[in-house]
Amino acid sequence: MVGYTQEVDAEKTSKALGKEIRVSPKKCEEVCRNICGMKVEDAKKFLREVAAMKRPVKYTRHKMYLSHKPGVGPGRYPVKAAREILRVIESAQHNAEYKGLDSDNMKIHTIAVHRGRVFKNRMPRAFGRATQWNDLSSNIEVILEEQEMS
Repeated sequence: MVGYTQEVDAEKTSKALGKEIRVSPKKCEEVCRNICGMKVEDAKKFLREVAAMKRPVKYTRHKMYLSHKPGVGPGRYPVKAAREILRVIESAQHNAEYKGLDSDNMKIHTIAVHRGRVFKNRMPRAFGRATQWNDLSSNIEVILEEQEMS
């Protein structure tokens, strides 16, 4: 993946891209689906609560055999994914401050996850054998948009 999925006005938006982060793309997809369209401060609060395992993430697609959590239905606490997505959002917010935008008055315009490179490893087994152990990575993109004051 090279670049961003959408063309946006550079005057009112800021972007950030996290490449080959060692987090499951499925878990990142569910977290991103929950925070898309939120204000930045609300999204950061949500992600911090998920990382502290105080608030579950509602799962809508990858929910086979998934237990229900209070208030959301089928859900989980994807701590690692929440921490990494929070890092990318904070990076986009710092980019907005650098550009001179009001970083407190922004919302998440686009947040997308794509599969990254597969890291191939081996796990030793008995009798001198080994089993392949692959680690997936994710490419996370965030575009923040400044809200109009009304």
